[in-house]
Amino acid sequence: MAIAGYDTCPDWAPAFGYIGAASCMILANFGSAWGTWKAGLGVCKMGIDYPKGVIKNIVPIVMAGVLGIYGLIVAVILTQAIRPPSSGGYTSYSMYNGYAHMAAGLCCGISCLAAGGTIGVIGDAGVQAFGLKASGGKRAWAEGSDGDGDVGLGGNSEAANAEAANKLYVGLLIMLIFSEALALYGLIVALILSQHTYVCEGNE
Repeated sequence: MAIAGYDTCPDWAPAFGYIGAASCMILANFGSAWGTWKAGLGVCKMGIDYPKGVIKNIVPIVMAGVLGIYGLIVAVILTQAIRPPSSGGYTSYSMYNGYAHMAAGLCCGISCLAAGGTIGVIGDAGVQAFGLKASGGKRAWAEGSDGDGDVGLGGNSEAANAEAANKLYVGLLIMLIFSEALALYGLIVALILSQHTYVCEGNE
């Protein structure tokens, strides 16, 4: 015996919506943690040789942390769109909604995962290179200072080292911005997908 509307709105259809919301949050947090881990290690290593640059180079960690917020936004939107069964035990949440919400969750989650890995790798290498350039190759811990000396191992003054490091820092920021944009693209597409809905009116 066939039940009208069961093929389009089965009782297990919300499972796909919840899978999309959960995968979005998990993958986005994984990407955020990955980026924070890699960039954080780079900042700690750089801080040993050039302590003055620690606060300035905290940017990759902040950008990695934002990825978790993207996942949270999409996950909340998806869970709010999942309708509970009616008093008669029928669900108005369709398979169309389930597939769309699962696609939205994976789109945002995997994009944040890719962005987090990119931010972590670029941040790790970038902040260490910045510290090496700004310090002129000196080791603050070896000289018992905070990196304020006048001349580095390369023979350049601190002003010249700072100017060269700032040029490197600008390039680092541009790379980080475009890495963060990968997650933003996934967020935009996920929001568009979450607006695609079909409701089984007779089951409400």
